[in-house]
Formats: sequence, structure tokens, C-alpha cells
Amino acid sequence: MNLHSAGHRRGVVCAPHAAAVEDGRAILAEGGNAIEAMLAMAASIAAVYPHMNHIGGDGFWLIREPSGRVRALMGAGRAGARATPRFYRDAGYDEIPARGPLAALTVPGAIAAWMLASDAAKGQGGKLPLDVLLTSAIKHAREGYVVTRSQARLTAEKLPEMAKATGFKEAFLLKDKVPDVGAVLKQNAFAATLEHLARAGLDDFYRGDIGREISADLERIGSPVTRGDLESFRAIVDEPLSVATRAGTIYNSPPPTQGLASVIILALFDRLRVAQAESFEHVHGIVEATKRAFRVRDRVVTDPDKITADLNQYLSPAFLDADAARIDACKAARWPAPKGEGDTIWMGAADARGLVVSYIQSLYWEFGSGCVLPATGIVMQNRGASFSLDPKALNTLEPGRRPFHTLNPALAVLRDGRIIAYGTMGGDGQPQSQAAFFTRHVTFGQPLDKALDAPRWLLGRTWGSAHTNLRMESRFDGNLIDRLMSAGHDIAVLDEAYSDTMGHSGAVVLHPDGSLEGGHDPRADGGAAGV
Repeated sequence: MNLHSAGHRRGVVCAPHAAAVEDGRAILAEGGNAIEAMLAMAASIAAVYPHMNHIGGDGFWLIREPSGRVRALMGAGRAGARATPRFYRDAGYDEIPARGPLAALTVPGAIAAWMLASDAAKGQGGKLPLDVLLTSAIKHAREGYVVTRSQARLTAEKLPEMAKATGFKEAFLLKDKVPDVGAVLKQNAFAATLEHLARAGLDDFYRGDIGREISADLERIGSPVTRGDLESFRAIVDEPLSVATRAGTIYNSPPPTQGLASVIILALFDRLRVAQAESFEHVHGIVEATKRAFRVRDRVVTDPDKITADLNQYLSPAFLDADAARIDACKAARWPAPKGEGDTIWMGAADARGLVVSYIQSLYWEFGSGCVLPATGIVMQNRGASFSLDPKALNTLEPGRRPFHTLNPALAVLRDGRIIAYGTMGGDGQPQSQAAFFTRHVTFGQPLDKALDAPRWLLGRTWGSAHTNLRMESRFDGNLIDRLMSAGHDIAVLDEAYSDTMGHSGAVVLHPDGSLEGGHDPRADGGAAGV
């Protein structure tokens, strides 16, 4: 599968798994639009990359319509009716467990967002029926998918955590052993669920037979999510966050996602007037902008129902000018360790009609809660583990509340006429990898494939350690690393030249002449293709 694909006239897609790329390309070839291609890929990626995402998780869309309007489709699941701090205290927990049935405490929101996307696809002339869009995913789940390097590695690493995760061993082990790379696994119950949804419609996931099976299994394993929680859940259409820069307008998803941090980083960096890519000023500038953006994020981003402040104040020229002026051009600011880990997929699609789609789908941590529901084969997310049992916390647990999300799909409408959908997986690394890609490709003009391939960094907590540092891939120039260290950055150079820790980035571009281009990360198992 090509990591870079250009010169297409009808449509282009990119994804972190080659099968999903081909399934999206096939929909474009059948005359489907970019939203329909993304719906097919969203189902397919759950079937072939289940350690990174599944339909038991959440999903967020940014869709740029030919009219120029950009809309955010927000599939953020709410905490179950029984999910209270007392529920967890009575079960003997001082914090929400990260794995097992009690980690599966929020309604899966991805399918509800698919429903809105399906309506949007029809509104843009889409005519392909749901059964066509789900056909490839059903085939992958029923006939088997090939275990990737990342799935084999993460299964081995996370297996000790899954003792209380119902259905994990049956779904993701072969004869009670971690499957080797290249082994074939099947998801028969999941295939049957997709087939039923293809016939009955996506609403059945919440308010039909599938919803009944999901809620029965959740009750059986002890999750605090109820049938009523599923029946009442709806995804919403929202206005995206946006900020103007010298290059154009940058869009991202609103709370409860961290999209605010992503747009602040790029707006601050734009004000630093850095002249050269891969320079000290480039890396230092983004890292320092990240620190300032994360401080805002950690202070204000929560369930939008709980936010009283006007978030646009943080995107105003006055605030951004003042915050950029506080960045020391030569010295690293002190930094506490931000929380956040996670695995996710980002995918992009664009077509000649002018539809451009940025989509992200996640279980939160690798394999989510680890619980695989027996009747439906759905892997349940553990997004609710990000809630706090402290009543004074910003994101305190209460029934019906939406948890904080690291997920944030990005999109930019540039002054030169290009429209770019871009994004990545990687928890707290998402805003940083987005900024690295955007500045390399847009600010400094690097070709798409080079910008995605270039070495990356991640400010955050080292796995298994509370020590905060700036992790960098080994391909960075040693002189740059030395200068960053001299400026006060606490750096750990990773052994790997291409590290999964840095996330899997991708982008699709609609050029002013109507041609389309896509690219995806060499760190992943996917690529880009078009027609």
C-alpha cells in the first residue's frame, strides 16, 4: 500500500491500515462521496485494527462541505446512570479502574455519529445503501483479519491487565496464547452485529435488538451503563473551533475534546515567526506553545454542559498575542507531567465535489476496557476511566456526563486554496504531532510525504515513570538535541527511528485545481489511495 498517493481527480483516502484504505477507495470508485468512503472505512478499521478502535468507542467528525461550511459531528458517549462515585467507592475503588467491566462506564458514541454522517452523506448526494458500505467490514470480521505487528506487541504487553476483562482472551488470543504477527483472527459475533445493522439500520444499535443485547451483556458483567442510557443517547452536530493564522483558517473539534489545545498551539507558533524548519526555534517553539496550550486545556476543557466560560476568549488575537509573548525564545518553561495515554485511529477522505472529511475513532487505551461483549462482539471503551472520583475535580464523575477526550480531528482551509484534513492518534501527543505535521507541510512547504515521515517528539510522561521529559526519535540531529538540552529541556532520545509512541499521522489534500493527494504515516500499517 502506498504511503503517499497524489494526482487523483475523483477522490482520495488515507488510514492506518491497508485494508481500510482499499475499502474506502473502492467506495469512491463506485461513485460514493468522501463521507460514504469514511463510513466504510470506519467499519472496516474496527474489523481489522481492533486494538486501536472499535464500535464500542467514541468518534468525532469534521466535515467541510462544498459550500465552505465546516461542521463537527460529536459522538461522545455519556456516563451510565449507575456510574456514581459511591458506586465505585462501594466496590472498593479510590479511582476508576482502567480495565474490566467497571471501566466500561460510558455509552459507545461512535455509531450515533455514524448516523449523523450518514444523513450528511445523503445531503451531499450520496446514494450508496448501508449494506454496501458495511460489506467489506463484515467480510473482514467473518473471514478473518491478519494480526499486525502493533496488535501482537500490544496484546503481549497488556495481557496481564486483562484478568477481569470479560471476553478478551476469547477474542484476541489463539489457544490461550498471544497470536503471532500474520496470524488470522475472526470476529464472528461482530460480523453478525454489522450484518444486523446493515439490515435494521444504525439506530438499532441503541434502540433495537442490538441495543437490547448490548445492555443485557453490560448488566451481566456489572457495567454501570443501562438500557435506558443507550436508548436516550444521541450524537450532536456542533460548530467547530477555529482560529485564523497567516496560512489560513484552522478548524478542530470543540469540547469535550482537546481540540482547543491543538488550535492554540498553531496560533501561538504562528506568532513566533519562525523562519526555518527542523531548527531549534521550530521544535522549541512548538514545545513551549504546547505547554501553554495544555495549561488552558487542563483548566477549562470538560463536558460542554459544564463550561461557563466563553472559549473564544482563548482564541482571540489579544489572548494569543499576550500568551505568545510569554514564550521564552531561548529557555524551556518548567513543566509538570500531563496525564494521558491512549490509542486511536485517524482517517481522512476527500472528493472532487469539495467534501473533505477528518475523522477519529477510539477506545481510549489499547483494547479499551478489554471487555468484549459475547452477544455482539463489541469491544467496550474505557474512556470513562478519565473521570475523577474527586467531587472538586474539573472532570468529576456523574451520570450522564461526557468525559474529557484526547480525540481531535483537524482541518484547515488555506489562503492558497488548499483544503487539508489531518490528524493522528496518540493521546496527549495528538496536538503535538498535528503541529509538527502542519508546520512542516504548510508553514515550511515540505512535501506531504516528507512532512509525515520526518522525526517527531512528544512532551509527556514516560511509560512506567512519573518523570516528565521530552521524548525524541533517534533521527533528530544531535546538535539540535544538544541545543534543546542546553535550553533546559529534559530530553530522552528513543532507541527507535520510527516510534509508535509518536502516533500515526495522516492527511488528505484537496488542491485548488481539483486534484487530490493523500498520505499516511510510515509508523503505521496503512497508506493512502485514490481514484
